[in-house]
Amino acid sequence: MTRLNTIADGMSALKNAGDTGKSEVTIEPASKLLGAMLRIMQDAGYIAGFEFIEDGRGGQLKVHLTGKINKCGAICPRFSVQLDEMEYWEKQYLPGKNFGLMILSTSHGVMSHVQARREGIGGELLGYVY
Repeated sequence: MTRLNTIADGMSALKNAGDTGKSEVTIEPASKLLGAMLRIMQDAGYIAGFEFIEDGRGGQLKVHLTGKINKCGAICPRFSVQLDEMEYWEKQYLPGKNFGLMILSTSHGVMSHVQARREGIGGELLGYVY
């Protein structure tokens, strides 16, 4: 079966594994963009860590969960966000102010909306987690 959106598949695998109480989940196929999103989630404390496993078919990401993910998902289509529009999109995808993260792809790399606001840049929305 072909995968149309590996980011959405990976985020739903994280949410489903967290809802069932699992301590780890394997996401395949792996991608560099999904790895960058997981790094941001790890820095924020939503996951304990992850590792890349090469299997000759696109690789796998083995993610160690902490149980702190209430909901996460991919944002499709990837909306372009300017700095002054950031609060509007926070209201759309996050349950409260200063609660959760939106993950953006910017010209300076993949980062959270908090870091993008601190650096004064916009980007494209990839996903959210809280």
